[in-house]
Amino acid sequence: MGHSLIAFIVVIGVLVFIHEFGHFIVARLCGVGVNVFSLGFGPKLIKKTFGRTQYCLSAIPLGGYVKMVGEEPGSTIDPADIKHSFTHKSLWKKSIIVAAGPLFNFFLAIFIFYILYQFAGIYLPKPVVESVVDKTPAYEAGIQAGDIIKEVNQIKIESFEDISRIITRGNGETLKIVMDRQGQRVDVSVTPVLNPSKNEFGEDIEKYVIGIVGARELFHKKMNPWQALKQSMADTYGLVKLTILSVAKIITGSVSSKNLGGPLMIAQMAGEQAKAGMMNFAWFIALLSVNLGIINLFPIPVLDGGHLLFFFIEGVTGKPVNDKLREKLIQFGVAALVTLMVFVFYNDIVRMISGE
Repeated sequence: MGHSLIAFIVVIGVLVFIHEFGHFIVARLCGVGVNVFSLGFGPKLIKKTFGRTQYCLSAIPLGGYVKMVGEEPGSTIDPADIKHSFTHKSLWKKSIIVAAGPLFNFFLAIFIFYILYQFAGIYLPKPVVESVVDKTPAYEAGIQAGDIIKEVNQIKIESFEDISRIITRGNGETLKIVMDRQGQRVDVSVTPVLNPSKNEFGEDIEKYVIGIVGARELFHKKMNPWQALKQSMADTYGLVKLTILSVAKIITGSVSSKNLGGPLMIAQMAGEQAKAGMMNFAWFIALLSVNLGIINLFPIPVLDGGHLLFFFIEGVTGKPVNDKLREKLIQFGVAALVTLMVFVFYNDIVRMISGE
C-alpha cells in the first residue's frame, strides 16, 4: 500500500505540475500577473514568494491551482494592476491561457513517448504468417505458414501491424501481396471478406480479414529523432481518440460506467506500473496525462472547458456571460463534479471489496 501511495503522489504531482505550469507560463507570456501557484489544495504546508508569486505545496495532493490577478470578473483590482489583469486581457489571450493547461498535458504525453522511443526504440511483431485459417481468402490464395509478407499493394511491410492497417483501410479491395517463402519470391492476390469480430470495447463488429494469424515473434526497431517524434504524436493522438470514444460510449451506455475509476484505482495501478519498471510507469503517466487533458476540456463550468465555453459565447454574442447565470452554471458544475467523484470512489470501493 505504501508503494502505491508514493507512486500515486508522484503521478498526481507530475500531472498537476505540468497542467498548472501550462496556465502559469502562458499567463506570464501574455502579461498576466500570477499571485499564487499551488500544488495541492487546502492548508499550505510549504510556501515561498518570488516576485509577486507565492509558490505553495498544499496538504491535499489531488489537484492544484494558479491564482491570477483579476481572475474573477467584477473583482476589485488595484489600478496599477489593470495591465496585469486576466479579465482585462483580450478574449484570445484569455482563451489560450485557459487552454494551455490541457495542452501541456498532451505535450507531456508526446514528450514521454518521444523519450521512450528515442532511447529505447519500439518492439513490433514480425510480418511472418504463423498459421492460415481454412477456407479463407488467404487459404484459397495459397498463403502458407512461415511466409514472410514483404509488400502489400506495393507498400513495403515492416511489421504485421502494417498488414492489418492496409486491410482495414482497403475496405475489401483486392490486395496484391509479395511474400518471401524460403528465399523465393511468391506473388498472390487476395480479396478480404467481412468477418464477425469484437472491438476494443467488446462490441460486436464486422471487419475485413484475409485469414492469416501473425507469429508472436517481435523485433526491436531503433528510431531516429524524426521517427520518434512522429510515433509519439501518433500514439498521443490515438490515446486522445480512444479516450473521447470511451467517454462517449459510457455516456450513451454502450460501455458500463463501472469501468470508471478514481484515486484508489489510480493509486493501485500506479503502484503496479512502478513495480513493472520505469518504462511502464512513464507510459502510465502519459496515459493519465492525456485523460486529464481531455477531462479538463469538457464544457463543464469550473473546468477549463467550461471557461472556454464562456469565452466562446462571449465571442459570438459580443458580451460576457451574465454574472448570475455564470454563478448558477458554476454551482451546477461543482455539483456535477462532486457527484462524479462520489461515483468513482464508490466504484473503487466495490472493486476493492470484490477483489477485482
